[in-house]
Amino acid sequence: MSSCHVAFIPFGIHVSCARGSLLHEAARDAGIALVSVCGGMGRCGKCSVIIEQGIVPPPTPLERQKLSEKEIASGHRLACQTRVQDNLKVYLPPASILTGWQFDLVCAEPGAAVDPAVQDIVVSLHAPGFYNPPSCREQLAAAIKNACGVSVDRADEAVLRDLPALLSESSGCVRASIRDGEIISVRPSGQGPLGAAVDLGTTRIALYLIDMLTGMPCAIDGIINPQITFGEDVMSRISFAMQHGAAELSKAVIEGLNQLIRRMCPAPHRIVEMVIAGNTAMHHLMLDLPVKQLGIAPYVPALCAPLDVKARDLGFDTAPGAYVHLVPNVAGFIGGDHVAMILATGIHKTSRTVLGIDIGTNTEIVLGHAGKLFSTSCASGPAFEGGHISCGMQAAAGAIEKVTIRDEVAAFETIGGMPPIGLCGSGILDAIAELFRCGIITKQGRMLDAPGMRALGNKKEFVLVPLEKSGAGKDITITQQDIHEVQLAKAAIRTGIEALIAEAAISIDDVKEIILTGEFGARINPASGIALGMFPPFQLDTFRHVGNAAGLGAMRILISKFHRALAAETAQRIQYLELMTCPGFHKIFANALYIPAKDSKRG
Repeated sequence: MSSCHVAFIPFGIHVSCARGSLLHEAARDAGIALVSVCGGMGRCGKCSVIIEQGIVPPPTPLERQKLSEKEIASGHRLACQTRVQDNLKVYLPPASILTGWQFDLVCAEPGAAVDPAVQDIVVSLHAPGFYNPPSCREQLAAAIKNACGVSVDRADEAVLRDLPALLSESSGCVRASIRDGEIISVRPSGQGPLGAAVDLGTTRIALYLIDMLTGMPCAIDGIINPQITFGEDVMSRISFAMQHGAAELSKAVIEGLNQLIRRMCPAPHRIVEMVIAGNTAMHHLMLDLPVKQLGIAPYVPALCAPLDVKARDLGFDTAPGAYVHLVPNVAGFIGGDHVAMILATGIHKTSRTVLGIDIGTNTEIVLGHAGKLFSTSCASGPAFEGGHISCGMQAAAGAIEKVTIRDEVAAFETIGGMPPIGLCGSGILDAIAELFRCGIITKQGRMLDAPGMRALGNKKEFVLVPLEKSGAGKDITITQQDIHEVQLAKAAIRTGIEALIAEAAISIDDVKEIILTGEFGARINPASGIALGMFPPFQLDTFRHVGNAAGLGAMRILISKFHRALAAETAQRIQYLELMTCPGFHKIFANALYIPAKDSKRG
């Protein structure tokens, strides 16, 4: 048998695959995105599935490390380790599937004067005479010059192919889009111009469809970054690209964006400009630029400057001659999304001392002080996005997002009010802060005997949600390893904050505002962050949650030449701090591991 048949339950999706294929590859071919924190290396254990019918090879050593004997006996296997050698019926548990995620795409209106790089004008062309008539392009160029004084010296080749028929069909009345002297689109006069502002995140992609005449959003939507099946964190994807090339990763994200464009816009040919803001790795992977150097110190980007490239050359469904503008990068782990966030929050121009923090797998932090911008990135890891946490998951329906413990009983709230199937980042942070507050774990992070605690051999875990209240088919627990992962994540963030404050030669008391942005920032309880020492002991009223600041910044860059130039200027202003080179880095990080972290600034 050269091929095998796999049925994925409960979706009812069937796919044929080559005999010997990995099960997670078959799922990817079927359009099913399985959780893959480690990029299919077998280290995270998140792609656990249940083989209901069919014969599979014996478990690999990695599967025996990640799955209990009881789980293996009941058919549990890791999709990234299991090869298809028979027709299979495979059940996909909810916690293993990347579906139902919550997107916090809301942000303020752009709030910038509309002055885009693309000019749009409706013109009427007179019928040419029979003696030495000008070409269609010359006629259009003359009409544009007469109407608005704009000189055009060239037209996109795709525009030229369609122009004669369009002029004939429209009786010479058309709408033209001009960019830097080039005609990039000609359409019927009733089809106004649209733009697309994209926040290209490692985990999520947000797209804002903008009316380029008014500067206002007309549609907002988002998707999971399709690259996530190659690894949930940046380093996993860089590793995949180093082994297999970046072409698959580039294709995945562009196809995903095209699906999103078609879903949001019935007439993609009206999109005359795109702006994309992403971290440096996402930027490079989408452009199929080399990324090996991003995984090795000193993490040098192949490109930092802003870039304009034809949308069709990247494979996007837009107007024939539309361009994509990529917001400039700053350093190996500080990209255009960080620049866009700074513009959106006003940190670049504030007279106050302000911290901006975008917490994720890679956390970017900026400190605005005395007209200067200091930025750093810290490898906080995937713990706050559910990765490397025994019962962790992304912010999806059924994820526990808030936790309190009173009288030894845990109370919780889930996204969508669904039965709990795991913990997302804010729930993990709350749960560990509550365990510490109740004296169940020490400041070193060590678990103590207490009601709800149980031993598994020489290891301990706290049962947060027992089986009978769980929607996951098992207890939802917090393990000693989970606490260690959160300690590493929060210590990285605290170290970044401390390093920037030291670099600016100020004190914690000088910081007057802390802006939390992004998906995790919108949900986090700052009190839990302070209790665990992730943040210094700031006053709670100094924290401000902002929605998708990177998306807001991208919108402003799309509709405003002023903000586009400001983004390039801001990227040049940022003083990037590489944490590993900071004096006392290891001491600060070691101190920050404690719960709460020892505050060297306040004694």
